[in-house]
Amino acid sequence: MSTDESHRRSWLRHASRVARRVNLGWWLQSLNAPLVVGALAGACALLLIRRESPDTEWWVFAGVIAGGLALVAGIAWLVARRRFEAREAALVRIEASMHLRNALSAASAGVRPWPSPPQRVDAGLGWNWQRVVIPPVAAIAFLLGSLFIPVSALPSGDKPTAQPLAWEQIDSDIERLDEEELIDEDYLDQMRKRLEELRDQEQEDWFSHSSLEATDSLKKEHRNELENMERGLGRAERALGELQRKAAGMPQDKKDQLLNQFDQALQGLQNGALKPNEALLDQLRQLDPDQLGQLDPDQLDQLRENLRRAGQACKDCQGGGEGGGAGEDWLDELLDGQDGGEKEGEGGGRGGVDRGPGHAPGVLGKEKDQLDIGDLEGLEAKDLSDSLPGDLLQLQDAEHDTDTSPSQLRAGGGVGSTGAGGERVWKESLDPAEQNALKRFFE
Repeated sequence: MSTDESHRRSWLRHASRVARRVNLGWWLQSLNAPLVVGALAGACALLLIRRESPDTEWWVFAGVIAGGLALVAGIAWLVARRRFEAREAALVRIEASMHLRNALSAASAGVRPWPSPPQRVDAGLGWNWQRVVIPPVAAIAFLLGSLFIPVSALPSGDKPTAQPLAWEQIDSDIERLDEEELIDEDYLDQMRKRLEELRDQEQEDWFSHSSLEATDSLKKEHRNELENMERGLGRAERALGELQRKAAGMPQDKKDQLLNQFDQALQGLQNGALKPNEALLDQLRQLDPDQLGQLDPDQLDQLRENLRRAGQACKDCQGGGEGGGAGEDWLDELLDGQDGGEKEGEGGGRGGVDRGPGHAPGVLGKEKDQLDIGDLEGLEAKDLSDSLPGDLLQLQDAEHDTDTSPSQLRAGGGVGSTGAGGERVWKESLDPAEQNALKRFFE
């Protein structure tokens, strides 16, 4: 191999190396912005994949990342390709930087031999490492963060669908009644079954017109049963309490009224759809209210406590007595004569057709004290320039000056005189035309 050929190959290798360096710089410049944006979008996509499908294998994430990077790099290469340099352009760049005075271009054209290559070729290029390193580092940080940031996965299965609020309320009532263990289980099972029938519909039909009508009917029926049972338990408990406290000295008519009240309450509890449990009903059936004095007081107190607990459970299911049951209980207590051993004339009494309503005085609350507004006093307005229209300036006692002289009739501007006889009461003064008209009328 000749010396000139050896020099040519050496310069061409240097030119190819410079061209690759320049082309790499153009590609990185075109890649930086899309790389950061693509990495940010890819990080969001990876987070969604981890959230929606937490069981995804690691190689899937690696494939998504590699595919995304390859796509962005390919687009950037196509954009930067228009600016790539050839080897001949790199030779010109080298001879311009090293001040070779077109020696390489002339040798490439065969005009002169190739110059001897130096140990170090300077093309006048240098890397801006800040612009080269920061975008890739940022992209790597985004992607690694999307892989290692904790993400809560969605619960497996179908997404929950909101159900009508009335179903949740009835479910809560059933649980509340079941906790007391004093309510008939048949009614609770029946309500659960009817709710399940409504839930078995297609979810898109839960809020249809027919479904909401059925729900509203079920809710009203449930509320009515709660009110009836609460009222019956309350009446039975109050009747037993009155008979237990005053059985010895109670008048017979009052005693008969309480016995009748207890029997009606027991009959209502037995006939309602919502009933106390069988054990509590058996205790009430076997109880003889006329023989309460012979029963164990502790057992009777426990029975009354069970009645109160069951009634309170029904009241809680109605929202603390917001329904009609609270008002009716107040009326029952008012008419039942809950005097509780109070003094005569105090508290509520027993109503009747010959004794008045029997309600306690001040049922609607204590009457408010009247305000003392004082006496009306006049203002001493020494300086009337500061007074306003309507200000009271002075009050004083005075007598009217009455004209007691006889009245006189004045007509036509003449001097009036006191009449006599009928003229003293009334006297007409007519002109001649009026007098003639009257004469013609009365002829």
